[in-house]
Amino acid sequence: MSVRSVVLGLGSALPKRRVDNEELAQTVDTTDAWIVERTGIRSRYIAGDGETTASLATDAARQALDHAGIAATDIDLIVLATATPDQTFPSSATKVQAALGINDCVAFDVHAVCTGFLYALSVADSMLRSGNATKALVIGAETFSRILDWDDRGTCVLFGDGAGALVLSSEEGDGGILATRLHADGRHNDLLFVDGGPSTTGTVGKLRMKGREVFRHAVVNLAQVLNEVLAAANLTADDVDWVVPHQANARILDATAKKLGLPPEKIVVTVDRHANTSAASVPLAFDTAVKDGRIKRGDIVVLEAMGGGFTWGAAALRY
Repeated sequence: MSVRSVVLGLGSALPKRRVDNEELAQTVDTTDAWIVERTGIRSRYIAGDGETTASLATDAARQALDHAGIAATDIDLIVLATATPDQTFPSSATKVQAALGINDCVAFDVHAVCTGFLYALSVADSMLRSGNATKALVIGAETFSRILDWDDRGTCVLFGDGAGALVLSSEEGDGGILATRLHADGRHNDLLFVDGGPSTTGTVGKLRMKGREVFRHAVVNLAQVLNEVLAAANLTADDVDWVVPHQANARILDATAKKLGLPPEKIVVTVDRHANTSAASVPLAFDTAVKDGRIKRGDIVVLEAMGGGFTWGAAALRY
């Protein structure tokens, strides 16, 4: 039997403050109807004082460890996907490591924006299958509210904060991660980016996006990579029990499902309550669907995401 990366547990964390569209409309030139019609979003969670990317990641990691039934000291690899780290350096992964009481393990951040969790999952899977680790925490965590331009109603209504985590274990069997596929195309930088950085402006900057162009690329790229990962795993769309997509926009989810011929009831949707949490959205949605009983052991689950860069990717696994 081949060695695979098996999902032992999942966890997630959200900030304390929930902000619905009506509350947002009190400070932003928008309405609940406008947001819902264009995005499907009804609420999001916004980090407050003392809530950071690393603190949310730590909370999600603790939940995942509890769900897996293992101790933090069993972890020998932490890969944290984020575009909003607590500091330029050191990595937020090392802050999670310290908070969990792990004195020594491999710990680093991965930065691929909304596709970050898929990149992190693929890296961890490779390290587990190669024998460079035995148990891994793979985390997606963001505080995008800190880089939003709250005067830009076209972007600020789309995003929220949160974290999701998976515990992976290297084990023999037919379960676990079956295939991953990743892509990037840096020619599209100007369609979705942050206008700052340590090496350019010396500032954090704010998020900028050309939504219509991003939508067009997303539908094509996500359909392509989903077909790729299914072929790599020797699966067809009929074999898939659940698709857990990046929660960017309800219209993108609908369009991608139609392009693949997947029924909407197989798509896990949390964008309505969490908004777009970037690298956190896939593990956050995955955890939600496992904990509410939709995704069960043995189910074939496909994860997918696309983000700034552009980056995009997918993974197929047997939960």
